[in-house]
Amino acid sequence: MLKDFPSLQIVGSVGAVSAGLDLGKEGPLVHIGSCIASLLAQGGPDNYRLKWRWLRYFNNDRDRRDVITCGSSSGVCAAFRAPVGGVLFALEEVATWWRSALLWRTFFSTAVVVVILRAFIEICNSGKCGLFGTGGLIIFDVSDVKVSYHPMDIIPVIIIGIIGGLLGSLYNHVLYKVLRLYNLINQRGKLHKLLLALSVSIFTSVCQYCLPFLVQCRPCDPSFSEACPTNDRSGNFKQFNCPNGYYNDLATLLLTTNDDAVRNIFSTNTASEFQPISIIIFFALYCVLGLITFGIAVPSGLFLPIILMGSGYGRLLGMVMGSYTKLDQGLYAVLGAASLMAGSMRMTVSLCVIFLELTNNLLLLPITMIVLLIAKTVGDCFNPSIYEIILELKGLPFLDANPEPWMRNLTVGELADAKPPLVTLCGVEKVSRIVDVLKNTTYNAFPIVDEGVVVPGTVATGATQLHGLILRAHLVQALKKKWFLHEKRRTEEWEVREKFNWVDLAERELKIEQVAVSRAEMEMYVDLHPLTNTTPYTVMESMSVAKAMVLFRQVGLRHLLIVPKYQGAGVAPVVGILTRQDLRAYNILTAFPHLARSKGEEKDH
Repeated sequence: MLKDFPSLQIVGSVGAVSAGLDLGKEGPLVHIGSCIASLLAQGGPDNYRLKWRWLRYFNNDRDRRDVITCGSSSGVCAAFRAPVGGVLFALEEVATWWRSALLWRTFFSTAVVVVILRAFIEICNSGKCGLFGTGGLIIFDVSDVKVSYHPMDIIPVIIIGIIGGLLGSLYNHVLYKVLRLYNLINQRGKLHKLLLALSVSIFTSVCQYCLPFLVQCRPCDPSFSEACPTNDRSGNFKQFNCPNGYYNDLATLLLTTNDDAVRNIFSTNTASEFQPISIIIFFALYCVLGLITFGIAVPSGLFLPIILMGSGYGRLLGMVMGSYTKLDQGLYAVLGAASLMAGSMRMTVSLCVIFLELTNNLLLLPITMIVLLIAKTVGDCFNPSIYEIILELKGLPFLDANPEPWMRNLTVGELADAKPPLVTLCGVEKVSRIVDVLKNTTYNAFPIVDEGVVVPGTVATGATQLHGLILRAHLVQALKKKWFLHEKRRTEEWEVREKFNWVDLAERELKIEQVAVSRAEMEMYVDLHPLTNTTPYTVMESMSVAKAMVLFRQVGLRHLLIVPKYQGAGVAPVVGILTRQDLRAYNILTAFPHLARSKGEEKDH
């Protein structure tokens, strides 16, 4: 499935963008980059997997996550030609555990992407590749305008930030309702998915063609630096239905690619190019399209639709504030786009750098920072970011960056008591017991507990030892390899090396249903000690859930063992095991409804 996914994303993204739908290509590119990185890390698809020795370094969970993070940052870099912005996007939104090694790895990945991209742009500048490469590495260049600040300019900047935060949170709220409706439609089958996508595509095409008839033609100004009018695929001043010497400003924004629409509305020194009614129609249309397009069965991103919406109201505010400020209307459009993105996505640092790399104007840095911070602060007062909303709708176990305050009032021991009984295995376990556990549970890891252990350095016998944690995939692999013993004994290291290699232990996709075990083999034994992680992360049962969640997220764990506070005869060495699903706020509130009431009381205060 994974090997086909990048090609499907590429074809779907090309088709969707070519159809003129209101969607961005950065989302599919991030997904494509992550899929390609995952495939490279595991040596290719399952049927054609390479088994080079150096690939074993990517077959642990941490390095595989790092490679996928590099892939996502490369996708952002390829979409916006913003290498530093791609690195910061991975830091701010993708990685849950950041360190210096991951920083230079993502930076190296984006550097390679931008060098290759620049090479292709140079090749295609001859015109053999159509519009590819137009504009070089800077997509929306506004470096030709001189930015100077005055005290009165702070007022519209603050207003843009506040409006961006309000509109961003409103967009998140309405999009949440739309996506819930789309989920119900998509569950009805492929035909309903196709009809929904087709309906949105037809509605988009009809609006983009018909709405320019509502505005009046404008005469071409001899001072325009570009040809006017024009009917080319790109550029300003589309003639559309106008006579010679006139252009339709709304057609200039609608009957072009999304990138060119942003480039046109970001254009500076064009205060008289667009009518207010055209900008109002443009903004209203893309608000509607931005809500109904995302969620249909096509690869899509959110960056470009939000940029289009934000630039519309930013340019409109620039027209209103024209007599009170000396900032160019194109810069208002840039700030409006930045504010709406911060109000919806709640990113700051990465957005700031991406916009600087997109616009090539470092003088915008101070006011861009102010706008992003204000918009994010206002948006946070109403609802979570759009990414968190989408993760919630999809049911993905992505942990919040910070634990909820009420999590401090609950211990991990209490959380373990609310779960089904813990399933443990012996160090040397019977095959029938392993098969029964694998078939009747869905757990992905099991504690290994040895009884009757002699405590080193003492004469005490009969102790119970927590040997470690074994993964479900390794249990299935042991059954597949027939790692069976006729008697109950420990194995030697050379026996393990003969039976397993690093490729076997890196396998994650094998299912217990694919493994056949005979009746005679059911009575044999398996020594699980060599396959066990003997140093798993553990926490005391008295630790708060809030502290355990911080540890779990920052270290990037998959399982966290809970050990008892008191040791003694008859006390089990392990109380429970926590996974990512157990630490999600929604799941905890489902198990402990009284915490939901205390959460509501905290909000009231």
